[in-house]
Amino acid sequence: MQLFNVLDEHNRFKTGEAVTTPWNAPELGATPTMDGFVTDYISTFTAEMGRQPTYDEYAQIMTGYTPQQVPVLNGIARGFGVFDHWFCEVPSQTFMNRSFWTAATSSGFVVNSPASNFMQLNTAETLFERLEAHGRTWKVYIQEPMAISFTGVIHMPRLKDRLTTNFVPFSEFERDAANGTLPDFSLIEPNLTQGHSDYHPACGRALLAGGGDAAVEVPVDPPSSIIGGEAFLSRIYESIRTADSPEGSNVYNTLFFIGWDEPGGTYDHVPPGPVPPPDPDAPAGQMDFKFDRSGYRVPAIIVSPWVDEGIVINEEHRHTSMIATLRKVWGIGDAFTERDAAAATFDHLLSRETPRDPDTWPVPEPRPVPQFHLDLVQMGKALSTLGNTAGGGMLEHAKEAGLTIPPELADPDNPPTPEQFIEGIRKIAFQVFPGLATEENE
Repeated sequence: MQLFNVLDEHNRFKTGEAVTTPWNAPELGATPTMDGFVTDYISTFTAEMGRQPTYDEYAQIMTGYTPQQVPVLNGIARGFGVFDHWFCEVPSQTFMNRSFWTAATSSGFVVNSPASNFMQLNTAETLFERLEAHGRTWKVYIQEPMAISFTGVIHMPRLKDRLTTNFVPFSEFERDAANGTLPDFSLIEPNLTQGHSDYHPACGRALLAGGGDAAVEVPVDPPSSIIGGEAFLSRIYESIRTADSPEGSNVYNTLFFIGWDEPGGTYDHVPPGPVPPPDPDAPAGQMDFKFDRSGYRVPAIIVSPWVDEGIVINEEHRHTSMIATLRKVWGIGDAFTERDAAAATFDHLLSRETPRDPDTWPVPEPRPVPQFHLDLVQMGKALSTLGNTAGGGMLEHAKEAGLTIPPELADPDNPPTPEQFIEGIRKIAFQVFPGLATEENE
């Protein structure tokens, strides 16, 4: 709908999971017009809120943030290398685009819900397994107080035996960076479920389909600010910039890459081009999508003392460029799918003959984060839309895996309150990701 401004009448005011054939699909061979963002916003908003949006509400999808509003992101981008043609892999939601980052496919899935699709049926080989097979180490670091790793959720069929060993709180990243003990590959997940630190504002009532005024008292998403992402990015950047261990990992041998899974529906004028399907011989995927068109542009920044200041990379890259680059520089084997086989690499950007002294790097100051964003009690009162999706999947997984179901979630005749649901899902999550059950999280 966003790319081609096509909206089937029977799909008007329906969310992605409720859309039916022909899925708002364009005519075969059509060129993206990039003029459907407002159409999509109005239709989706109406489905979720039970009313039409005002002009001021739907105009938001056509706007962006100034450098002054997000000084950390912009300061780092100006100080190193920014990609202006980095595309996500699927013109859709979070889980499948994250799967492409680490598996070069999403096993045919194109929407987040139900999360059980990924937790049970996303059986594609992962980058993590390939790294292990070639003697490389890895960890996934998750910012507290998040109790769930989305990486672990979407790749659970392949990584379930590593959930207790390789998924740890972000505080361990800060320690490993300072001590020179970072693994070969680190993936850092911001807090996606409670008090966002992922450059995502609170979504509030609009997360409940047809909720309208009745959803006011349901704590679907805690108060949060876009600058929560700024604060977390600053912590990561400073941990790497000041890493000065004489042995092991340090600032001079660590490449920091900043990326997004998808743009959240925000307007862009550059149409995504055609791409090879991960498996050309496979049938069309969910909702008849052939995976022959990439997703939208997203921000991407490369940080290293071996990268020149202020460069802009115009060449086309996408999420699978990460896998393609690691396959090239680390020699970890053949392409995972046709998608990463075709992706451009970016190791050539580490082009300096002498490294830049980290003492000369920009040190952008994050703006103060509102107190409500820092209040762990407030954050613990609600889950985000992704948290609710993952939470439902976790409950289903717990029942099938024979995990302990908290009493507040076990009585079908007495549905839990939102607070009980959140606390119950956290108890289940800590059984699946025991490494995240820190004192701070609990």
